[in-house]
Amino acid sequence: MKHIFSIILVFTLSVIQAQSVKSPSSALEVNFKLVNNGQPSYTVNFNGKPVVLESTLGIKLKERTALDSNFEIITSKSATFNESWKPVLGQKAIIENQYNELTIALNQKVTNVKMNIIFKVYNEGVAFRYEFPKQEKLNYFIISDEVSQFNLTEDYKAFWIPGDFDSNEYVYNETKLSSIDNTKLNLNNGIGVKSIPGKYTVQAPLMMKSASGLYVNIFEAAVVNYPVMHLNVDGVNFKLSSQLVPNAIGDKAYLQAPCVSPWRTIMISNDARDIVGSSMILNLNEPCKLDDVSYIKPMKYVGIWWEMHVGLSTWDYAGSQNAQNISSKELLPSGKHGATTANTKRYIDFAAKNGFDGVLVEGWNVGWEDWVGNWKEEVFDFTTPYPDFNLAEVTAYAKEKNVKMIMHHETSGSVANYERHLDRAFDLMKKYDYPAVKSGYVGKIIPRGEFHDGQTMVNHFNFVARRAADYKLMINSHESSRPTGYSRTYPNYIAAEAARGNEFNAWSNGNPPSHETILPFTRQLGGPMDYTPGIFEIKMSYYDKNKTEQVHTTLAKQLALYVTMYSPLQMAADLPESYEKRMDAFQFIKDVALDWDDTKILEAEPGDYLTIARKTKGKQTWFLGAITDENARKTEITLDFLNKGQKYKAIIYEDAKDADWKNNPMAYKIRIVEVTNKSKLNLVMAPGGGTAISFEPIK
Repeated sequence: MKHIFSIILVFTLSVIQAQSVKSPSSALEVNFKLVNNGQPSYTVNFNGKPVVLESTLGIKLKERTALDSNFEIITSKSATFNESWKPVLGQKAIIENQYNELTIALNQKVTNVKMNIIFKVYNEGVAFRYEFPKQEKLNYFIISDEVSQFNLTEDYKAFWIPGDFDSNEYVYNETKLSSIDNTKLNLNNGIGVKSIPGKYTVQAPLMMKSASGLYVNIFEAAVVNYPVMHLNVDGVNFKLSSQLVPNAIGDKAYLQAPCVSPWRTIMISNDARDIVGSSMILNLNEPCKLDDVSYIKPMKYVGIWWEMHVGLSTWDYAGSQNAQNISSKELLPSGKHGATTANTKRYIDFAAKNGFDGVLVEGWNVGWEDWVGNWKEEVFDFTTPYPDFNLAEVTAYAKEKNVKMIMHHETSGSVANYERHLDRAFDLMKKYDYPAVKSGYVGKIIPRGEFHDGQTMVNHFNFVARRAADYKLMINSHESSRPTGYSRTYPNYIAAEAARGNEFNAWSNGNPPSHETILPFTRQLGGPMDYTPGIFEIKMSYYDKNKTEQVHTTLAKQLALYVTMYSPLQMAADLPESYEKRMDAFQFIKDVALDWDDTKILEAEPGDYLTIARKTKGKQTWFLGAITDENARKTEITLDFLNKGQKYKAIIYEDAKDADWKNNPMAYKIRIVEVTNKSKLNLVMAPGGGTAISFEPIK
């Protein structure tokens, strides 16, 4: 990797109480000063106009003097950074990391406690964090609150989900800040109950848009040994403030100096494409800490999974039988178990025939009869298969077919139990040559009283990734806290769910057509998402005539999601037989790449539409995905991203003329045209529809 640093240091005497730093483009400016009784504060301007009004900063400590006032500036240090680095897997082969930095060293006059506030200003946004150097009077301490404010200038339109500390699997609301109201939602932690008029809690990242077309996104990066930050919203005054997730006894974080908080980020642009295309969250994380990354490879997979969601089979072996206190040898088969040796071989055959890398099998291990709702400490041991799943036989068959198996570890929220068994579970994976594991955290967390988004669980998710790296294994976590760029530091943390995925379409009200146009502006800013696209049999009445559920997209849009929803781990989530009936459309899933040299955000509007083009890593092929919300859309795309002088065969997978996400979702057509970088393509998308295109160089 090549790193280029240009550093300028400026030290300022404590009599200077105000400091400023601009982005490399000078469009963004942060001003820091002490206000009132030595209280840290900052403002943010964009193109000379205020975006963040005076907002105070600070940390409250348990049984100690709060670090939010009585400060004096000791020194300030400015620096300029310009580096480039190569991700192991990513949306670009080379990522630029350019910013200007300001570090304010503070001393609290009453306690002589030292605290630094660090600002990094990128062209697309601002980041700040708290740093606690090693000192005599503050080594081990407990954070009871963080008082970071983000005071806005107006009533932005916001894309938000409620502040549930245990789940981020919600449909996004699209309202003004002043109209945020989550009191009617059934939240696990009660945060949605309105206690002060106009004040609620929502989850970060919070995507917003002003009436004048300014896009603002508030998030965080590098959450390590710290709880997740949610946002308290004062919709009356347009003020946002940090809300840290507590542990079982109400404390927020246990820290020991020297240490740092996560970065608090504010992305700002008058072009929505800058938000989607930003690498800022990744850049704010530490560089890769792994010496060997050779085992970290993209994977396209199928699996025994969707058939359980649509009701054709079950995760458990014994069905409705009450398996509590019954040994695995005494279980009687229900006849509907999905994870059998024979069924797994069928998926392996399909994967091998179509050039897929892996097969996921859920429900292979004992415990599923008693896994949810009981808050039972020990349900799974992650090593004992059901009687009808032969690990050795399946492994040998997969190896013969040149297919890798993907392990599944559902913890049922019993985290301590998983950590006790983790090394034995990873040993089993190495024995049977499983390169990756999908972990799950459904249900309340055990130890009781902890939240998915608390410091304990953040440390657990990160620990599992680090421990997996010791075994040279890749991790794909589901029901975890949302990623904040940790995949830069540990790229074996290849993907996560951490949002409302495609599975909800099988058995609930589902995800509205706008859902996938919002996720790239929110959840996906922190890292790859295992969304599990590719559903071809869209209406669930196909499996049961009494079912009304369906996937809220057209089939063509399901193809486009492989481009718009970035992940180096992608599932063809439907059943093999659903693909075998439509092999012409399935060809796009077979062809689409997973790792990229370059990414171009061609069009973007949160909640409405998104068009992205990507160049395959090490090849000249390009892929394009375009999606829309519930509204039909026509657009003209200029293909100037293609190589000059090169002719391409463009294979266009698009909605049929009469396609509609609700009434006729599986109507599609495929056409082939010859194009160059001077060509333009007219795309027509049905309501809830999309277009997927592969560009192959003509030799």
